[in-house]
Amino acid sequence: MLEELVEIIKEGNVLALTGAGISTNSGIPDFRGKNGLYERYGHEIFDYGFFKRYPEKFYDFVKKEFSKMYKAKCNISHRLLARLEDLGYLIGIITQNIDNLHFKAGSKNVVEIHGNASRFYCERCGRKYSFPEKYYCKCGGIIRPDIVFFGENVKNLDYAYSLLKEANTLLVMGSSLQVYPAASFPLLIKENQGNLVIINIDSTSYDEFADLVYHMDLNEFSKILFRYFEEE
Repeated sequence: MLEELVEIIKEGNVLALTGAGISTNSGIPDFRGKNGLYERYGHEIFDYGFFKRYPEKFYDFVKKEFSKMYKAKCNISHRLLARLEDLGYLIGIITQNIDNLHFKAGSKNVVEIHGNASRFYCERCGRKYSFPEKYYCKCGGIIRPDIVFFGENVKNLDYAYSLLKEANTLLVMGSSLQVYPAASFPLLIKENQGNLVIINIDSTSYDEFADLVYHMDLNEFSKILFRYFEEE
């Protein structure tokens, strides 16, 4: 069923791009889906201006929703990518997620373009926190999560572009490919004559450009693909 994809992966220089769909099977709600975070809280909850004006409301949200991320366990899709990296086929992961699950799975070269919700720091003095009891630092500055709010630039973009130039194949897993700059990555890989593989439960606007498309539950897909690399 996945023999053609297996051959592409074994050629090496595979780069993964992961979105919220890879972590929903770990119990983490996505942003845009039914009963997702935007539907329940509105887009403004991730707006930097809202955070600055109402830090107490944002931290009420953090205590309810981020706690799910901290308790979540990586699933077989995260472990699959860690396995491919260990075998030398995967050169890295660019993730739109802030849940830290790729690192929990054992992946090493993870580019978190939207940050990581497990890290906090003071905007004024830079002091780092694991999870603050209060949202004000001793210096009087506001403690914020190390994530990208609306209105802020994404992180590590230069490194992400360097990996895209190096890659022969872009493996898109669980991303709707609606948010830029990540939504531009499939076209960049095609401009470089690379392979584009999309695995997502729903169709995306880039399916027509892809070499291979699998509309499957990611856990089911990963269970099948994992078998090809289990014994190596």
